[in-house]
Amino acid sequence: MSHVHSHHEKKAGVAMLSVVSNTTLVIFKVIVGVLIGSVSVISEAIHSGVDLVAAVIAYIAVRKSAKPPDEEHPFGHGKVENLSGTIEAVLIFVAAGWIIYEAVKKLIYPHPLEAPSFGVLVMLLSTVVNYIVSHWLFKIGNETDSVALKADAWHLRTDVYTSFGVMVGLGVIFLGNRLFPDINLTWIDPVAALCVAILIIKAAYDLTMQSALDLLDVKLPEEEEELFRNHIAEFRPAVKGFHKMRTRKAGSHRFVDFHLLVDPEMSVARAHRIMHDIMAAFREHYPETVVTIHVEPYDGTQITADSGPLKAVEAEHPKN
Repeated sequence: MSHVHSHHEKKAGVAMLSVVSNTTLVIFKVIVGVLIGSVSVISEAIHSGVDLVAAVIAYIAVRKSAKPPDEEHPFGHGKVENLSGTIEAVLIFVAAGWIIYEAVKKLIYPHPLEAPSFGVLVMLLSTVVNYIVSHWLFKIGNETDSVALKADAWHLRTDVYTSFGVMVGLGVIFLGNRLFPDINLTWIDPVAALCVAILIIKAAYDLTMQSALDLLDVKLPEEEEELFRNHIAEFRPAVKGFHKMRTRKAGSHRFVDFHLLVDPEMSVARAHRIMHDIMAAFREHYPETVVTIHVEPYDGTQITADSGPLKAVEAEHPKN
């Protein structure tokens, strides 16, 4: 089994785990939320419902993105993951709007909760399960550099915090009803739901920025480009430098192209070997990197802002 194939299998497996766990939690939260009349628990059910949709989308995305390039998609299907992350963010915004509406309505027309202790238990279950599943999603998402899995992980990690907050709120209501029966604490439930909505909106914004930018072919982060520059510099003095570097990302696939400057007298065979060695160095850190190199004879004039090691080479070998 190849390294890349193993990554895709891991991604699909943990995505399916997320689907199963979210389905179970949605069922529990809906039942308990309706039985005790808690808008915060129902809002958490909706939150988990959105997470379920996101998990399904993530599962489909990692399956689709694993397909090799074809005639219609010569650069592969990596951007399916970015598209799925953007769709997930939109769904989160919609869910947050519904939660805010229901919470405000309950603040205006309050009603007491029935057996808030059941809500505490289901929120505790949600907190523990989502923490475990999100941990695995982050682990595999970082190992495989999967945008879809990391987006799903952030969904569930947000659910951990919101479930814990709702659990604390319901716990306060439960204890307050027993210790201070004359004090009205029902307002805590919708306020907790509003806090859930605010956290959800923040998560949706972060996810939108992460997923949508890659759809616009924004360049790779500076630290990644610097890593590529350093790898090229390792081939001095055979390589005189480089310029016109362009980078972008689609899902877990990185695309890098640049002009490689070599001695005009270098043989085609040696230049070809150097190109392959540079590609191998890139893929050692990012296995799914697609590298395109244009070999160009160095005449001492190709100095540009992104020429990288070229200036360092000239410093070592100044012109007469």
